[in-house]
Amino acid sequence: MPHDIKVIKNDRIGEEYSYIKHPSGLNIYIWKMEGFSTTEAYFGTKYGSINTRFKTNKDDDFVDVPEGIAHFLEHKLFENEDCDVFELYAKTGANGNAYTSFDQTVYLYNCSSNYLESLRILLSFVQEPYFTNETVDKEQGIIGQEIKMCQDMPSRQAYFNLLKCLYVNHPVKVDIAGTVESIAEIDADLLYRCYYTFYNLNNMALCLVGNVDVDDVLKTCDELLKQNEDIQLETAFPEEPKEINMPEHVDKMAVSMPLFFVGFKCPTYSGLELVKMQTEASIMMSLMFGSTSTLYKELIEEGLVNSQFESEVFYGDGYFSCICGGESKNPREVRARILKEVAKAKSEGFDEEQFDIIKKSKYGALIRSFNNTESCVSLLINSDFAGIEAFDIIEAVANVNFDDVTKALNVLLDENNVALSIIEPN
Repeated sequence: MPHDIKVIKNDRIGEEYSYIKHPSGLNIYIWKMEGFSTTEAYFGTKYGSINTRFKTNKDDDFVDVPEGIAHFLEHKLFENEDCDVFELYAKTGANGNAYTSFDQTVYLYNCSSNYLESLRILLSFVQEPYFTNETVDKEQGIIGQEIKMCQDMPSRQAYFNLLKCLYVNHPVKVDIAGTVESIAEIDADLLYRCYYTFYNLNNMALCLVGNVDVDDVLKTCDELLKQNEDIQLETAFPEEPKEINMPEHVDKMAVSMPLFFVGFKCPTYSGLELVKMQTEASIMMSLMFGSTSTLYKELIEEGLVNSQFESEVFYGDGYFSCICGGESKNPREVRARILKEVAKAKSEGFDEEQFDIIKKSKYGALIRSFNNTESCVSLLINSDFAGIEAFDIIEAVANVNFDDVTKALNVLLDENNVALSIIEPN
């Protein structure tokens, strides 16, 4: 069948990819990279651990489901009546995998040959769910053990304890796998309900990057994709106050030195505004807490942190935080020094020369990422789910200026909205 193929170009970096809105409802992105030996394919749904409340045109009101069901569903989809999906990939020479994050579930493979045969496997099993109460009961035990293992990981516990400090109601504070209690509520009927809601092709995207042929990919899609009615899916979250939940949380675990995370709860953003604010926040965090910052050097010299100290911008649907952490013999002193540095930056401003260096560094790293098939396929699917185009990020970094980052500091780092999570040696 004929397709309307839209070519998305960026003259700044001389790259392009093709976008097709398939008649089935699926968004398809194909980034042809001639001369590359590896093909990466992602088939994902905008459905993650935070999506526990939803409504379609068949529902009178919003439906609430147990925490952890998106991750549970990802595990179960690899099983079908006939055989294990990984056995099928082994025959084509592809490496298959999947992941569930806070706001998406993605099934993927990479290969150096037979990409169309592997694509057939991917499109087939993701569209053919098979759940029984017996297999669900078995999986509850497996995922229950996985949850307990995660609870024994000090850094992971420290991170989620921080999210519980920052967020009052938003489900981002709950582990992606859920809890032993929440997954006990899952049965086959509930899995099918969530599958047919979120795995509707109108809520999904297929992305391929590598030395692939657009026509061959679309021919395979035409053959295997099932027509999906747009069920007008809506997701919702509990109302989240501006203020944090609690200023501090302390746990004791088997660690040799205390682990900690300091986080600032920030306003939330979406679409192009999210791209812009994430870019500004990333540069701001590097200026304040990066390895070339004055504070980092001082904390290292005084033995308050080690090389494990890092910072990040954590963001998604209904949440945005600026976080740093690592190991320290005195986490509360590190928090005090961070707050002192924030106050100093707000009164004295940033070094514009250092801003230029960090901006160029981030721009250069982004340019290099366009030579990596895995980076590009990830960019495509993340952009689709965020409602933007993949090249919007390069434009955001290219256009960010010193004043933008200075303003972001005052908007994002509120000294009254900071929390500390510590894991102390038991």
